Amino acid sequence: MANDTNRFQAIISHCKEYGFIFPSSEIYDGLQAVYDYGQMGAELKKNIRDYWWKSMTQLNDNIVGIDAAIFMHPTTWKASGHVDNFNDPMIDNKDSKKRYRVDHLIEGHAESLKTAGKDAEADALLAAMDALLAKDDFAGLKQLIEDNKIKCAVSETCNWTDIRQFNLMFSTEFGSTVSSDAEDNKVYLRPETAQGIFVNFLNVQKTGRMKIPFGIAQVGKAFRNEIVARQFIFRMREFEQMEMQFFIRPGTQKEWYEKWKETRLNWHKSLGIPAEKYRFHDHVKLAHYADAACDIEFEFPMGFKELEGIHSRTDFDLKQHQEYSKKKQQYFDNDIDPATGKPYGNYIPYVIETSIGLDRMFLAVISQAYEEQDLSTEEKKDSRAVLKLPVKLAPIKLAVLPLTKKDGLPELAEQLMAECRPHFRCFYEEKDSIGKRYRRMDALGTPFCVTVDHQSLTDGTVTIRHRDSMEQERVKMSEVRELVMKAIC
Repeated sequence: MANDTNRFQAIISHCKEYGFIFPSSEIYDGLQAVYDYGQMGAELKKNIRDYWWKSMTQLNDNIVGIDAAIFMHPTTWKASGHVDNFNDPMIDNKDSKKRYRVDHLIEGHAESLKTAGKDAEADALLAAMDALLAKDDFAGLKQLIEDNKIKCAVSETCNWTDIRQFNLMFSTEFGSTVSSDAEDNKVYLRPETAQGIFVNFLNVQKTGRMKIPFGIAQVGKAFRNEIVARQFIFRMREFEQMEMQFFIRPGTQKEWYEKWKETRLNWHKSLGIPAEKYRFHDHVKLAHYADAACDIEFEFPMGFKELEGIHSRTDFDLKQHQEYSKKKQQYFDNDIDPATGKPYGNYIPYVIETSIGLDRMFLAVISQAYEEQDLSTEEKKDSRAVLKLPVKLAPIKLAVLPLTKKDGLPELAEQLMAECRPHFRCFYEEKDSIGKRYRRMDALGTPFCVTVDHQSLTDGTVTIRHRDSMEQERVKMSEVRELVMKAIC
């Protein structure tokens, strides 16, 4: 899919109109790059979260989950390298005073080149940027911006400052009193959930009697003071991560890295999204803690973008926390080393990380699901907006629609609701024509609609309508629950 601005705007509008996502604090004109999930969005987000959690913890005997606090001791972030290294190169336009993240500024120009049909020029620009970023060549990056005459979107000038680093962590003060030395009370809103896993490594290992290899999973909020947060929920200042840290024996990281790359890609494919929508992108510049890293990229309406990261983090994190805390972070391995014939003994485990943004996954799912269909015939014009969501993720699994509000049809419909409600999310509606109700359920991504009509009173059958094909079939009312349950599994 090429960069499709119109489609992206249609998806954003659809999310607002049908209760998936609202701008935060909208009655006060909103807060930039902060969004609220509405009644439909909260349900879809929960379903994605639960699907990931189940695949990680319930379906793996050697992976468990935790829920660590957002606030952590400030030394945590010194040990992890975030205080000194969690920076992005920034540049300011002297005329507009607007600040840009350098890679976003260049990527935005590359997108405009592709829109103009200059794909080769855009690809060369991005390749040059990647090479310069890998060397931290800020002078070269500024020269690249100037050579390509990249302008500020506000001032439309190329009057740029030098590039400098900017730390992305939010800080605040902890406690009820203000110290004369603000640093004494300074804490950070976590920029990632991984460190909560690392500092609890031994707690989980010992209390859970975990044996390497094993993993610890976590879902939670993280916060980054992005200077340029954009593209709807793709890049926000408050977001949710789904991370798993897999602890392994040193020297085995290469095979586990490849295994988790394959495992995670298969998880994405299990949602029924075409394989060609995904691709791997190896990092040109590795983070300070990694010996291998790649992204699973997804083809969003704005092009291929990072969806999930898989990183071989070596023993950096546990070693750093051992050094800063003065508490050993070692594991005693009783397994026999075939090279020596003796137990492996004490070592600091290596780690393979899988990290996916829940909000980005939400955007990927809804972007893939959204369709505008022209259903016009020679007799009349007709169209529909439909979300072809995977049944297991759809906010509402079944809509129960009595044909009329009388003649005992609502009562019969309520019986079906009572039978199905304990097993999956149902929705009841009797307002408007049946056609309008179908269209609304299509727009919400509801895979099945059941119409209870007068024939239902006589033979106990109902009409079930399938969202994607719009086909209708007559089934026994007693079979509806099992039919939907089978589709969810």
